[in-house]
Amino acid sequence: MTEGTAPQPLPARALETTADRPWPVRLLSAKIADYVSKMAPVWVEGQVVQLNRRATGATAYLVLRDTDVDMSLPVSVRAQVLDATGATVREGSHVVVRARPTYWTKRGSFQLQAEELRPVGVGELLARIEHLKRVLAQEGLFDASRKVALPFLPHVIGLVCGRGSKAEHDVVVNARERWPDVTFEIREVAVQGPGAVPQVSAAISELDADPRVEVIVVARGGGAVEDLLPFSNEMLVRAAADCRTPLVSAIGHETDTPLLDLVADYRASTPTDAARRIVPDVSEERARLVQARRRIRGAVTQLVAREQTGLDSVRSRPVLAMPEVMVTGRAAEVLARRDAGRRAMEQALARGTAETLRLAAQVRALSPAATLERGYAVVQRVDGAVVRSPDDVAGGDRLRVRLADGELAATVTSA
Repeated sequence: MTEGTAPQPLPARALETTADRPWPVRLLSAKIADYVSKMAPVWVEGQVVQLNRRATGATAYLVLRDTDVDMSLPVSVRAQVLDATGATVREGSHVVVRARPTYWTKRGSFQLQAEELRPVGVGELLARIEHLKRVLAQEGLFDASRKVALPFLPHVIGLVCGRGSKAEHDVVVNARERWPDVTFEIREVAVQGPGAVPQVSAAISELDADPRVEVIVVARGGGAVEDLLPFSNEMLVRAAADCRTPLVSAIGHETDTPLLDLVADYRASTPTDAARRIVPDVSEERARLVQARRRIRGAVTQLVAREQTGLDSVRSRPVLAMPEVMVTGRAAEVLARRDAGRRAMEQALARGTAETLRLAAQVRALSPAATLERGYAVVQRVDGAVVRSPDDVAGGDRLRVRLADGELAATVTSA
């Protein structure tokens, strides 16, 4: 703005502001306060994480935190409104607040101004947990088919527990008494109060991402129902359901059953029970090995004795006591069969010889040669035809005369 020039009016809307025509901080704060003041009162639920109240003060201040995520809002409440609840409101209490949003222009801060405050009772919290239980069950998060078997002897165990808690001592000491070589990856976190849900969930995710960890134990000692509410929180239960590493829930005592117990792969009644479940007892395992070796030795001894008895029984049989008996008996049988075969062959040859001689005599008797031996002759023409009549030849024909001891040539002089 130059000297003598009238000041330009400020932009009426935020979209009209520029680098040359900005809003001053007071105007922005006033507009935010005006916008927030137009908002209607709203019912808000959360957990009290801070509570400041002076004995003589008319106003108390608290911080209301979301039960699932790390997000909170400051709340101011008149002391008479706080006293009208009829119950003790302390840090960790679950409350619903009817509040009007306000914006303090001087500090540039937002807060809720409570007009009514109601503590959420344990009965109502348990009813909400029961409703959440039915919802998660319908999704199948508690199904037995999702459960993963625990390893027989994990080398590294992830442990989520309170800082310096007895639950940590119970798990670590009892596990190492049973198997001294076991190793722990311990994450000490808040196990009650507003920080429990995000810290326990983060610890489970961190241990699940560690490839060395073979099983995860979430342990906490017993306590009031309100103290165990974080372990029925939907965010924490879903984080446990997403865990790929076998998960053991050891929350409270046997009568305590938070939803984490239902989604875990194994529910231990106490932290000590968890230690007994995740690692075997070295003394018991040694005793089982000794017993198994004794059983194996007895079984092998019985088997060898039974087989030896059977072998002795076989060896006592005559065929094995005097094995040559089988050979000599078979040899005599072979000789007898050989002699019988020889005799049969000789008889067959004799019968064949006699038959041959008989047939030879018959053939000889019927043979033309025998007739020739008696002085007869066979006259044949040159063409081999036998001459049976004088009419079969003519004068001058050449003839063959067969005798018993040879042939003669002849010529027909007259017919």
